[in-house]
Amino acid sequence: MLSDTSRPVIESTLAVVGDNIQEIARRFYEHMFAENPELLDGLFNRGNQADGRQQQALAGSVAAFANILVTSPDQLPDHLLSRISHKHVSLGLRSDQYQIVHDNLMWAIVDVLGDAVTPEVAAAWDEVYWLMANLLINKERGLYDAVRLAPETVWRTWRVAQRIQETEDVVTFVVERTDEREVKPSLPGQYVTIQMLMPDEVHQPRQYSLTRADDGEHRQFSVKRVHGLDNPDGEVSNLLHNSVQVGDDVVLSAPFGDVVLEFTDRPIVLASAGIGVTPMAGMLSHLVKTGSQRKVALLHADNSVDTFALRNQIQEDLAAMPDASLTTWFMEPSKPTQMVDGELAGFMDVSGIDLPADAEFYLCGPLPFMQSVRSALIARGVPAKDIQYEVFGPDLWLADFA
Repeated sequence: MLSDTSRPVIESTLAVVGDNIQEIARRFYEHMFAENPELLDGLFNRGNQADGRQQQALAGSVAAFANILVTSPDQLPDHLLSRISHKHVSLGLRSDQYQIVHDNLMWAIVDVLGDAVTPEVAAAWDEVYWLMANLLINKERGLYDAVRLAPETVWRTWRVAQRIQETEDVVTFVVERTDEREVKPSLPGQYVTIQMLMPDEVHQPRQYSLTRADDGEHRQFSVKRVHGLDNPDGEVSNLLHNSVQVGDDVVLSAPFGDVVLEFTDRPIVLASAGIGVTPMAGMLSHLVKTGSQRKVALLHADNSVDTFALRNQIQEDLAAMPDASLTTWFMEPSKPTQMVDGELAGFMDVSGIDLPADAEFYLCGPLPFMQSVRSALIARGVPAKDIQYEVFGPDLWLADFA
């Protein structure tokens, strides 16, 4: 809890810090990388740095945490902290690196706000930072301990055993173990971080959802090539598509991620769009492997049947379950002679879909898609606590505070 000394200071400065948090975050990262260039090698995604998403994610999380401290001190933002912690451990973040972040963040606050940062203001925001940092450090220590790994041992080498061209822009990689170390089993919906050596000798990390349940010897993940957009092409996704072949070695983290299936008997509704189907495929595979009898409904939106990645695997898994259904929305529907039950045209609209009572909902896809679906579900009376969502990249949504 925030101290009585700092509370009024944070209350009086929250607005001005919030108004300037984007510039503070920009200056913070710029200064930190200038002082600590080694952090760019394997820890930070420079693609997210280039388009500003990492800065926006920091701005949202710091502002949300500070606001919670002064408005609802008895309600910690557990979902936000859990999501950040899982990302951090998948990157092998060390607890001592929080001091580097602290020093550069406080420098940036002073650099942007100038004389407004009195010793009292600096001390209060220092307290906010360490409250959040220590919560994250403790969560991350627990995550490392749970899998009996440390930041330096979270990585291992796997060998590509299969390469499957799912669609024109999506490739599935099946990798096999290369040593006798214990394979940490994944939970349904989790991801791994891959660390790729780029042509300029800098390692770049990216997270990819596991798309099939583990068998103890192999892991499977699917990669969508990012290209042809307003932003620069995805350097890691294109390197994987263009260069990684069967027999090549890749470095992956142990599996992490807080959006996982709850172990209950309640019905499940999975709603995805585009490559957001990947964690859903992993969840379905786990359900089949464990012989689940739960009622399952997969709702998926895509451009066309040809861009629906992992479609064959998903249809096989749904067919193997006792009570499972698939409803799709395609912007380019099949020809009438190819129409199948459950295929609709246009954007996903869950307002008229028959949804099972007392279901758990899992969403993944572009942020506007998830916001739309989440809003429609809440309008239908679905409790917000029953809706979980997976964000690819920095979390710019922070739906827990919407």
